[in-house]
Amino acid sequence: MNMANLVYKRVSTDQQSTDRQNLVLDEAGIEDPVVFEEEAGTSSRLHPLERPKFGDLLVYARPGDTVYISEMFRLVRGTGHILDVLDVLHRDRLALRIHDGAFSAMDLTARHPRTGELLSTVKFMVQTLAAAGELQRDLQRELTYDGLRAAEAKGNKGGRRPAIPADKTDDVRIVYLEGRSIAALARDHGVSRGAIRTAVADLLPEYTAADPGAPAPELPVVLDMPGKVADFLRAAELEPAERATLDQGVTVRRGQGYTLRLIAVPAIHRQLLDRCQPLDGTAAVPAQRKARREYENRVNALPAASLH
Repeated sequence: MNMANLVYKRVSTDQQSTDRQNLVLDEAGIEDPVVFEEEAGTSSRLHPLERPKFGDLLVYARPGDTVYISEMFRLVRGTGHILDVLDVLHRDRLALRIHDGAFSAMDLTARHPRTGELLSTVKFMVQTLAAAGELQRDLQRELTYDGLRAAEAKGNKGGRRPAIPADKTDDVRIVYLEGRSIAALARDHGVSRGAIRTAVADLLPEYTAADPGAPAPELPVVLDMPGKVADFLRAAELEPAERATLDQGVTVRRGQGYTLRLIAVPAIHRQLLDRCQPLDGTAAVPAQRKARREYENRVNALPAASLH
């Protein structure tokens, strides 16, 4: 009986595509893949074992099959989710192969030959990498804040990173067509991902030619986000444009707290408001609910169209 190669894909919003996942998995040379792709917008907050297509994959799978994903976060986020999934894969005698990221060199399904328990070294590495990821996010927030304070002390303000120089645009477009990712190009040229996307906009899969009769694009506006909202969103799963807006925000101290001054088009501000919807739930503390309401009032005061 031939073993099946089961490919799992997921994106968090309906504005995202699976292009990067396709590239990584295509490079892996998986033979006769059977693909299970979640509906666009399936959040990572939903436990993997509760997601429709991953459930279909487990029903379809037979002992000895292999599950392939591009990066670990396409399947799981937190340490608890990882261990839950590994237990189910072990129960069903399925292998897991990850092709990019910190977990790509690890055999996460390795078990003790006698006890059948997940190897302690695997569990340790999973927990350590997850903790390291959290530490990295915390350190990045601290370093960003310290850097902004130092810049403000010198009279500088936070702002957008430079665009691609005109004499480099053609090179960027050529390399992008050759398969270089937007993130890698941003690192290569020391600019934001948004700058790269602007340079290659007409080459992107989602590109459509502009309608001459369409309204003018929205212009960026400045909006202050309460610190409690910013803290929540920094740990959330965001689109690249949303993440870039947060990263480029300027911290303004307010007594014991702070606000984050953001520059973005109204559509991005509204997307960020949607992302912090959980702060309006019963799991949030009163201060978080209040902060979200304040932010909602500011976003709702924005004009429906761009400011001119």
